[in-house]
Amino acid sequence: MTRYVCAVDPAAVSAIDVHTHIEQDSHGHESMPHEFIAASEKYFKAGDRTPHLETIAERYREWGMAAVVFTVDSESATGHPPISSEEIATQAADHADVLIPFGSVDPRKGRSAVEQARRLVEDNGVMGFKFHPSLQDFDPSDDAFFPLWSEISDLGVPALFHTGQNGIGAGLRGGGGIKLSRSNPLLLDEIAAEFPDLDVIMAHPSVPWQEEANSIATHKSNVWIDLSGWSPKYFPNSLVASANRFFPDRVLFGTDYPLIPPDKWLRAFEEREFRDEIREDILKNNVARLLGLAPEDSAKKED
Repeated sequence: MTRYVCAVDPAAVSAIDVHTHIEQDSHGHESMPHEFIAASEKYFKAGDRTPHLETIAERYREWGMAAVVFTVDSESATGHPPISSEEIATQAADHADVLIPFGSVDPRKGRSAVEQARRLVEDNGVMGFKFHPSLQDFDPSDDAFFPLWSEISDLGVPALFHTGQNGIGAGLRGGGGIKLSRSNPLLLDEIAAEFPDLDVIMAHPSVPWQEEANSIATHKSNVWIDLSGWSPKYFPNSLVASANRFFPDRVLFGTDYPLIPPDKWLRAFEEREFRDEIREDILKNNVARLLGLAPEDSAKKED
């Protein structure tokens, strides 16, 4: 087994995409039940919905970018066996110049999830974790999951949580059983307060709870927002205004690729009212600091 060691050079790339999905492994196994894959493809009008990791590496290398890659282990909620995070890390090691693996564990598996999280960091080299409370069907503020957040905090890596509207299950009767309320960002406020050494990333504009997300990120310096899952032309105005004023050093570029291609996202980003002096921070400098790829004191300070 090859342990991943990051070789991404922030100076050599134009952007670091913090939110990229591996939806099919090299054996053809999909990350979630196929009806969810199909529904999200229709919802996002996506093209190539399930590219393999090697294809994603080739594309990001061609685009002059790096990307964080991950899957979601939702076996307890869906009964669907997950893609192996260990395999993702091992394969990413062959593309360490452009790929950064995050792990995924199923919080509902209790102590085994805690133990797997430690192995993924120590043995496989993953640099963070991805959670999807709606797909995994758990309340992240429930103290039953605090041992997992404590372990990830001790490991010194960030935890990225889906927030807001769900493309997973969209358009299905009953949303395929997916509960939007699990992805209210206010549920993460408790985690950020109880574990101040844990960096919490709220993924996506958190519609319909954007004001809540803005408030949390303004209040807690260990909370970040990634901008994936939406074209910037649809970002709530309050998110753009708050990012400019209150937390410009904790906003992260993300696409949700393969659902949204980077070139389409970037064209729309150019048209939004982000301050010119923070655009490069959003595209790569902020996440480089978060992941230890750049010095902590490289953050730009507001005038």
